[in-house]
Amino acid sequence: MTMSRIGLLLPSSNTTMEPDFYGMALVGVTVHSARMMLKSVTVGGLEEMAGEALRAGALLATAKVDVLIYGCTSSSLIRGVEWERELISSIEAETGVPTVSTAGAVVEALKALGLRRVGVATPYTDDINDLERRFLEAQGFEVENIHGLGLVDNHEIAAVPPGSIFGLAEEVAAGSDGVFVSCTNLPAASLVNELEAKLSRPVVTSNQASMWAGLGVLGLGGFEGYGKLLEGLLGRRL
Repeated sequence: MTMSRIGLLLPSSNTTMEPDFYGMALVGVTVHSARMMLKSVTVGGLEEMAGEALRAGALLATAKVDVLIYGCTSSSLIRGVEWERELISSIEAETGVPTVSTAGAVVEALKALGLRRVGVATPYTDDINDLERRFLEAQGFEVENIHGLGLVDNHEIAAVPPGSIFGLAEEVAAGSDGVFVSCTNLPAASLVNELEAKLSRPVVTSNQASMWAGLGVLGLGGFEGYGKLLEGLLGRRL
């Protein structure tokens, strides 16, 4: 059996993305990670963390991973679309490994599902949400609603209960073609099927979209259990 390796570049305080990826990984796919320092999900903290991306990527490249995923949604929002693209290009140049970002994966996932008007549910504060709205609108989406929980402590984000995620998703769904639940540390990926059934529209989460992008690079098929996006790897754009 041919083995494939996914490398995750993670905020140091993220405790959700790895378990989500272990749960979604296909047989023959292994997940490996390197961490970048992040204590609080603030603009300053996210800017400092992005500076560690090249070293973290270089460390993972020594494990001969087949794809790298820059696993932080909000970090890519800080300086806009062009900065995010330059960051990914820099990681690829440093490592020689195909690289995708969670933010880029989300954009392509929303496009693959044919979504234009999007409701966005986040754990973030208003200043981060404003950046998220700007980022998505710059990519051509209409952000119908964006609501956050006002959290900056990453451990609190990881501990948000399913009921709160469902409630937040319902709040932003009105008038949208689909819902995006943002943040790689928010435990939402395993809820996607239930969310889609409850909201009667497609749902994209940061970790689900990241896995979709990673599997697309690897040329691997989709699977059930994590929403419409991963069923057959819709549109495989990356």
